Amino acid sequence: MSINRRQFLKIAGISTIVGLGGTTAVDLLQRNWLEAAQYSPNPKALTAKRWAMVVDVSKLKTEDDYKKIMDACHREHNVPDLGNPKDEIKWIWKETYEHAFPGQEHEYLAEGIKHKPFLVLCNHCDNPSCVRVCPTKATFKRKDGIVMMDMHRCIGCRFCMAACPFGARSFNWKDPRPFIKEENKEFPARMRGVVEKCTFCYERLAKGLKPACVEASNGALVFGDLKDPESEARKILRLNYTIRRKSELGTQPSVYYIIGGNDHA
Repeated sequence: MSINRRQFLKIAGISTIVGLGGTTAVDLLQRNWLEAAQYSPNPKALTAKRWAMVVDVSKLKTEDDYKKIMDACHREHNVPDLGNPKDEIKWIWKETYEHAFPGQEHEYLAEGIKHKPFLVLCNHCDNPSCVRVCPTKATFKRKDGIVMMDMHRCIGCRFCMAACPFGARSFNWKDPRPFIKEENKEFPARMRGVVEKCTFCYERLAKGLKPACVEASNGALVFGDLKDPESEARKILRLNYTIRRKSELGTQPSVYYIIGGNDHA
């Protein structure tokens, strides 16, 4: 059982004033925090052995389709609008095919692909290079495949940003809080000097809700358990040819793309 510094000092003060013996102090600690330690997960929580996302680009027809998805994510997670591309914080954004899938483009690409934006985000890799280089374990991979960020452990070294081949991480060069248009009180705002990124809406999954981007996508984004053959994501993967970003690097991304080719943006 672990306690934080404030709790420890409180008990230490009580022990000094009352003259508690060592054994009694330990008993007090155990009684006070035993109930808190017995955590019961929400029975409605969405769970998986390995979460994955499928992006069907053919279902994204208009600029508004993209905007709804990006706005839903950034609004949910208090992503600031700094107004300066150099300092930009982004969890999900648009890229051209050649930037999203370098090495897979050529001069005779179908027009419907060449001129179509692609939504990109953290790939929640099964073999994440960012996790390996983080010196404080501020970024780590959960058992269900979600690559997480602990902002309180982040020391701002940006090793993870250098290691990520997808550019999926942003650094807070300034205090982001004044640039949040409408703060979501249910999700913590970050501080200056830390890295942030998409977390597959882990906080919504715990409540039984799908990621904000998926809910706003009108079926263009599908989220499910990659290890469950009956999940919606697996069914779509069986029926469609998909590609992943920079799969040759061996990070094993968990975001798949149905790229189409005949539809124009």
